[in-house]
Amino acid sequence: MKRLAKSLIASAALCVAALSPACADMDVARLKAVIETSFEADYPKLDALYKELHAHPELAFEEVKTAARLATEMRALGFEVTEKVGKTGLVAIYKNGEGPTIMVRTELDALPMEEKTGLDYASRAKTVWNGRETFVAHSCGHDIHMANWVGTAKTLIGLKDQWRGTLMFIAQPAEEIVQGARAMLADGLFTRFKKPDFAFALHAGGIPYGNISYRVGVGSSHVDGLYIKFRGRGGHGAMPQRTIDPVMMAARFIVDVQTVISREKDPTEFGIVSIGAVHSGTVGNIIPDDASVLGTIRSFKPEVRAKMLAGIERTAKAVAAMSDAPAPDIRLEEGTKAVINDPAVVATAEKTLKAAFGEKLRLTPANTTSEDFSEFAGAGVPSMMFNIGVYDAEKWVAANKSGTPLAGNHSPQFAPVPKPTLQTGITAMTLAVLSAFDQHARGK
Repeated sequence: MKRLAKSLIASAALCVAALSPACADMDVARLKAVIETSFEADYPKLDALYKELHAHPELAFEEVKTAARLATEMRALGFEVTEKVGKTGLVAIYKNGEGPTIMVRTELDALPMEEKTGLDYASRAKTVWNGRETFVAHSCGHDIHMANWVGTAKTLIGLKDQWRGTLMFIAQPAEEIVQGARAMLADGLFTRFKKPDFAFALHAGGIPYGNISYRVGVGSSHVDGLYIKFRGRGGHGAMPQRTIDPVMMAARFIVDVQTVISREKDPTEFGIVSIGAVHSGTVGNIIPDDASVLGTIRSFKPEVRAKMLAGIERTAKAVAAMSDAPAPDIRLEEGTKAVINDPAVVATAEKTLKAAFGEKLRLTPANTTSEDFSEFAGAGVPSMMFNIGVYDAEKWVAANKSGTPLAGNHSPQFAPVPKPTLQTGITAMTLAVLSAFDQHARGK
């Protein structure tokens, strides 16, 4: 099979147009067939890598073993690898003559949650996070992204007669807390290494595999972190009149803050506040001294964000004042800005991906989730992020009809189907990178 794949790749080198301004368009159909044949030969190793990563997840800035595993894979492919960029990130460089530098990013980190898929390779990993023991799981799909990243790198090396330039594959830590991209940039990502001409990333999500969605311009939301500590006066649960109950303040805030969304923000504009954690007390018969509320704030537009931040702060102070409590400790911390997909980069990739995937390539509205891939575009790199599906189409349709959709990202039940998901991702990412090399070679 490996000899056949090499033969087909060599044949494709003759059949697919060389990357120069004078040549004809890329033969996308033929090139896609070559990529898929190569994938079939490589899949057993990619499957093993994916399941290994899935079973051994690590949290943000703790991805030491994960990064080392990827570094080994990339060195075996001939990349020059630098580790510990931005704490636990890595940068892998492969030079193939004169041409643009194209960056492909994956994430390394997992989530502090328990997996409940029942898969034979499910994660049972645990660690201590924020002072508490927690399970750890790749419930967002970063394990798929990493296997896709390695597979795309291997495929592009196998097709190096088809492009000229430099591959810059980066593995970024701490995406889940939207700090990893900023950490890599602060550690000299674009000064120690050449700043890329283009950048690509993908994300797996709960739609049928074989499908690809993309956006032009705004692709995700701006995110801010919310931390509020309500300070009260603790005491016996049987004598609440002697206390100032911070749990009541937290509960009132959680409800009242939603009026900022429903009554102060323009209902035609996107903006949400989600509370993900409440920390307070030890037992049921003691009113504690304080209660902490943690959440996220998401928006597309700066003016909507500003209104929401002001409303959240005002609501928290009002809740404390109503209870005659001390002023709360309020921290509203900027996370990361919206991903902006560059129209020119998207237009180039769109043409190639449309030829390869037809109607399975879909233009969709912006995601309401957030992503610190945005930091690279913010640093001046024209970028594109797209999404791929992970589920069998028939099961997905049946689940939606039943009223119980298949699990999405961040669910303990999130369980991508590995082979078709990786085949779509590797094929799409390889073609997107090749389209950028091709466009640059043509001087367009």
